[in-house]
Amino acid sequence: MTHRAILDDLLEVLSNRGVHIRTDCLGGGGGGLCQLRDKTVFFLDSQASSYDSAIQAGRAVLRVVEDPETIFLKPAVRDFLDRIQEMG
Repeated sequence: MTHRAILDDLLEVLSNRGVHIRTDCLGGGGGGLCQLRDKTVFFLDSQASSYDSAIQAGRAVLRVVEDPETIFLKPAVRDFLDRIQEMG
């Protein structure tokens, strides 16, 4: 599974949890999750690689979803999240 496909799945998880996805040019850092007034927004950096963006989206999923074991994730996406957790 490509990093782009993993990113797409992670963005879908965030969107299904009520997180607004916003794509902007942010200099290549990959974006991140933030709270703006009463909305949770994930900023997707259009200048970042799919891998860097997938890492940021994975970190956001781990913050938004209390227990990732309770939701369906493709095995490659679950493995990717496990590696993010190991990185700290």
